[in-house]
Amino acid sequence: MRKSKKSEKLLLEQIADLARSLAQQQRGLSIGQLIALIRAQLTMSQRAVAKRAHVPQATVSKIESGRQQPTISTLNRILDALECDLLITAVPRVSLEEIRHRQAGKKAKKRIEYLQGTMSLEKQMPDQRLLKEMIEEELKKLLGSSGPELWDEGL
Repeated sequence: MRKSKKSEKLLLEQIADLARSLAQQQRGLSIGQLIALIRAQLTMSQRAVAKRAHVPQATVSKIESGRQQPTISTLNRILDALECDLLITAVPRVSLEEIRHRQAGKKAKKRIEYLQGTMSLEKQMPDQRLLKEMIEEELKKLLGSSGPELWDEGL
């Protein structure tokens, strides 16, 4: 697995920041409510939107009222009728580094707990401070690796 470039990380961070800002600006409006607002600003009837989108008027009504979730295809047709584009993007809930760090922490803890179990069978149980240091070392090792090891299911 290749090491990600700094420019790629910056691009992803910028996209995520813009998407979060957009979500905030939309103030929790559903796609149906947003369609209704755009349609109203264009002074276009549901019937006109439906005709231009080649969908039944009842579909437009149900989507606007939230009684129906549109398919991507239907949504594209309705938005095209309103001369709008559909933007779909992935927005990480937390930073990608935090996701990696969290995963590395889980994996490091799992590995050290396995080692701890093996050592206890041999009556060589390390103290808690040493276990904590071992977990930290394993965490650093995992975060430093550029391969798929971090996400592999095994130890």
